Amino acid sequence: MKDSNGVTYPHPKDLLATIPLAFILVIIRFSFQRTIGVYLSKVMGVRDHIRLKAAPNPILESFFQTQSWNPKEAQLSLLASQCGLSVRQAQCWFRCRRKQEQPNLRKFCESSWRFLFHFSSFFGGFFILYNETWFWEPTTCFEGYLNQPLKIGIYCWYLLEMSFYHSLLLTLPFDVKRKDTMEHIIHHFIVITLLFFSYCCNFVHIGALTLLLHDITDILLEANKMFHYARWENTSEILFIIFSVVFIFNRLILFPTKIINTTLYHYTLKPFFGYYVMIIFSIILQGLHVFWSYLILTMVYSFVVGDKVKNDMRSDSEEQDTSDEQSKPERERNKSL
Repeated sequence: MKDSNGVTYPHPKDLLATIPLAFILVIIRFSFQRTIGVYLSKVMGVRDHIRLKAAPNPILESFFQTQSWNPKEAQLSLLASQCGLSVRQAQCWFRCRRKQEQPNLRKFCESSWRFLFHFSSFFGGFFILYNETWFWEPTTCFEGYLNQPLKIGIYCWYLLEMSFYHSLLLTLPFDVKRKDTMEHIIHHFIVITLLFFSYCCNFVHIGALTLLLHDITDILLEANKMFHYARWENTSEILFIIFSVVFIFNRLILFPTKIINTTLYHYTLKPFFGYYVMIIFSIILQGLHVFWSYLILTMVYSFVVGDKVKNDMRSDSEEQDTSDEQSKPERERNKSL
């Protein structure tokens, strides 16, 4: 697609700008977290839990830093024998050490940055798409395909979103560890791939709608986390219920019926390589939606039967310390702490 008569179309070379932008976003992110994020955490009363520190152990510490935070049973047995400990003691040491790496303040600052980005991205994207006919009728996204010029607003939005997901991959080793880190890596890779192919193939209309559907749920998710870390439990639980409803509706109903269905049945030209990549990765992304929906519904079930929602199962949950080695007075003292 060649530009002509002042009409601009997407070109792969345009996306090279996402590389420097990703590094700029990383700088902005860490600056935000160390200043505004910290200040906001103080305003909301975020406090790190008082944690018992793991006893100094060079062998276990070396394994923790270089190989795994959560060793398997065979590895635990070997490490325990090397250190002259029982397997249970080694297991408790790793549990305690993992907790030291998950302070509430860091998690709050990370969530506040993601909340700010998704909030700005969603409302910016909404105002860009509000007057587009295909925004209200997704089945018309492919009308006049190949002759759909690229609008500057959508171009800037695409660059910003793709740079953001690049930055998330760059900073993943420095973030607080999550239970579903691998799923997040897969998710970020799929999103970047979908953004790349949708831009290069001029599927930006359907791509923009996908971004909008994802951003609104991410806003609610990060807001819920922030209030949870600040221990505003009532607000957090209300937001969690709202988030659950919106997530299920957007990811399990709107995404397959409005995005995947439109791409499958309303694209009228001859399919090509980029089209097949879009379909395959959209289906993989939907699989992740089902996985996370299962976790969310599990939490909703616990909430309905009377248990409070204490942990974000899509994220970095706190582990319960059930050490048998602790005496009853120690356990009572730790509970009070």
